[in-house]
Amino acid sequence: MSTAPHPNQFALLSERRFAPFFWTQFLGAGNDNLFKFALTVMVTYQLQIAWLKPELAGLVIGALFIFPFLLFSATSGQLADKYDKARLIRFVKSFEIAVMALAAWGFVQQDVPILLACVFLMGLHSTLFGPVKFAYLPQHLDERELTGGNGMVEMGTFVSILLGNVAGGLLIAIPGVGPHWVAAVCVALAVAGRVLAHAVPASPSTDPGLRINWNPVSETVRNLKLAHGNRVVFRSLLGISWMWFFGAVFLSQFPSFAKEVLHGDEQVASLLLVVFSVGIGVGSLLCEVLSRRHVEIGLVPLGAIGMSLFAVDLYFASRGLPPAQSLGVAAFVAQPAHWRVMADLALLALFAGLYSVPMYALIQLRSTPSHRARIIAANNILNALFMIVSSVAVGLLLKAGATIPQVFLIVGIANAIVAGYIFLLLPEYLLRFVAFVVTRLIYRFKVRGDEHLPTEGAAILVCNHVSFIDAVVLMGASPRPAVFLMDHRIFNMPVLGGLFRLLKAIPIAPQREAPEVYERAFARAAAALDAGDIVCIFPEGAITKNGELGEFRAGVMKLLERNAVPVIPMALQNLWGSFFSRAEKGVAMAKPFRRGFWSRVGLVVGEPVAPAEVTPEGLRTRVSHLLASPPYPQ
Repeated sequence: MSTAPHPNQFALLSERRFAPFFWTQFLGAGNDNLFKFALTVMVTYQLQIAWLKPELAGLVIGALFIFPFLLFSATSGQLADKYDKARLIRFVKSFEIAVMALAAWGFVQQDVPILLACVFLMGLHSTLFGPVKFAYLPQHLDERELTGGNGMVEMGTFVSILLGNVAGGLLIAIPGVGPHWVAAVCVALAVAGRVLAHAVPASPSTDPGLRINWNPVSETVRNLKLAHGNRVVFRSLLGISWMWFFGAVFLSQFPSFAKEVLHGDEQVASLLLVVFSVGIGVGSLLCEVLSRRHVEIGLVPLGAIGMSLFAVDLYFASRGLPPAQSLGVAAFVAQPAHWRVMADLALLALFAGLYSVPMYALIQLRSTPSHRARIIAANNILNALFMIVSSVAVGLLLKAGATIPQVFLIVGIANAIVAGYIFLLLPEYLLRFVAFVVTRLIYRFKVRGDEHLPTEGAAILVCNHVSFIDAVVLMGASPRPAVFLMDHRIFNMPVLGGLFRLLKAIPIAPQREAPEVYERAFARAAAALDAGDIVCIFPEGAITKNGELGEFRAGVMKLLERNAVPVIPMALQNLWGSFFSRAEKGVAMAKPFRRGFWSRVGLVVGEPVAPAEVTPEGLRTRVSHLLASPPYPQ
C-alpha cells in the first residue's frame, strides 16, 4: 500500500495500483449494460416471441442477471479471501470473453434462449467480480485515499452504465446489421478488459488457508452471521442495501415516468437516466472534497436528508403537469416546469452518492482484512434481496392504484424513517454529522499535521481545553472514533450532555472530589486502550477561563502505567472567545455572534511521543509550541 501524497482522487488514474483496476471494472460494467440493454431493445421492438412478451422482457432479463448474486455471492467472497485478487480479476475477465463470444453467436443467430443464458452468466461474472472489486481497494489505498478511490469507482460505474445503455440502444437500432455490431463490440470490450486486467498489480491472499464451502445456502447463512458479528459493519450493510432499494425504485420507473407523467418519448427516458447518472457521479466525487480525504461518515445523514427532501419535492414537481403529445428532448427541456423535475432527480442522485460512498469506505476500513471479501459478498446478497423486495413493493403499490409520483413520495418518506432508525441504532453516524456541521458550517475548521493521527492501533491524544465543544471539533478531525475523558459536570448540561453520552465519553471528576468516579474513568479508558482504541484526554482538567494554557495534570501518566502507547499532542487554535467558550466574566454560550459567523478555527497535530519520553511538563511544552505555530493564511 502506497502512502505517497497525491493532490486529489483523479491523480489515482495515473498510478498502476489503481488505473488498470479502474478501467477494467469500467469496461466490465459498460459491457454488462450494453449487452443487457441491446437484448432488451431487440426483444421488445425487433422480435416477436410468443413466450416472452415485450412488457416482461426487462423484468425477466433483470431477474436473470441478479439471480446469481443470491446463489453465488457467498462462494465468490470465499474465493476473493483465499486467492490473489489480481489472479481472480484476470480469470473473471477471461470468463467474460467466453460468455461474450457465446452471446455474439446468439445475437447473430437471434437466438433468445442462448442470449438469456448469457444474461445469467454475465450475472455470475459480476457476482464473482463484486467482492474482489471492493476488497481490492483497501489493499492498495490508505485511509486518506479510500473515500476518493471509492468515489472514483462509484462514479465510473454509473458513467459506464450510462454509456453502455446508450451504446446498446444505438447499436442494436442500426438497420439490418445492428445485432452484428452489438456482437462485435461486446467481444471487443471483453478482450480490452482482459488486456487491462493483466496490468493489475498483485493483491496477496488475506486468508490462504481458508477451506472453500461450496454449499451456497449454508455459506450464505454463514456470511450473513459473519457480517452480523460487527455491529457497525452489519448495520452499514443494511444502510447500503436500503440505498439500492431506494435507487431501484427510480431507475425501474424512468420509462413509465417519462411516458405517463412527463409525456415524453424514449429519448426523454434516456435523458432522465443521464441526469440521474451524472448526479450520482458528482456526489461520489464530492465525497473526497467534503471529507478532507478521510472516511467521513458524517456525510451519510446529510445524504439521507437530501435523498428524502428531493424525492418528496419530485412528487410535487411532477403533479399537475399539463397534458401533451409525446415530447422529444428539445420540447421537453423547453418547458420550465420540467427543469424542476430534472433538478430534483440530479440532486436526489447527488445526495445518494454522498450517502453510499462513505458507507462503502467504512465497511472496507472496519472489516477484518481476512474476512473482508466475504463481508462484501454478504453486502451483495443483501443488495440483491433489497432490490427484489423493491420491485415487489413498487408493483404492489402500482397495483393498488398509486401513481408513479405517489410511489416516489412514499419512498422518500420511507427513506427518512429507515435512515432515522439506522442512525438511532448507530449514533456514530449522527455524531459525525454534528461534527461535520460544526467544523464546516459553524466554523471554518482547518487541520494541520493530521497525518500524525493514527488510522489503527491504540494511542492517547492530549489537547488544550478551550470550549464545551472541543470533543465535537476533535471528532471532526479524527479519522477514527475517539473515547473522550471529560469533566463530569458537562454531562449535566442540556443538549451537550446528551450528545456526549451518545458519544460514549467518559465522565471524570477530581480524585479528591469523587474518587469512585475518578477510578472508574481511568479503568474505562484503560479498557478502551486495551481494545486498540484512541483515548483523548484534556490534561488541564477544566476549560480555560482566560484563554491561556493551564498546568497539565498527571492523568496521562496514570493511563501510561497500564498502556504504554504513543501520545499525540494537539492544539486547538482560535477557538477561545467563540460562543461555546468562556469569555467576558467567564460566561460561556452568551452572545451567539460575538465572534461573527463561520470564524476560522484550527487544529495542529504534533508528532507522536514515545511513552518513555512523556512527562506532563514536556507535553505542555509541546502543546504550547503547537499553539504558537503560525495560523492558516486568511
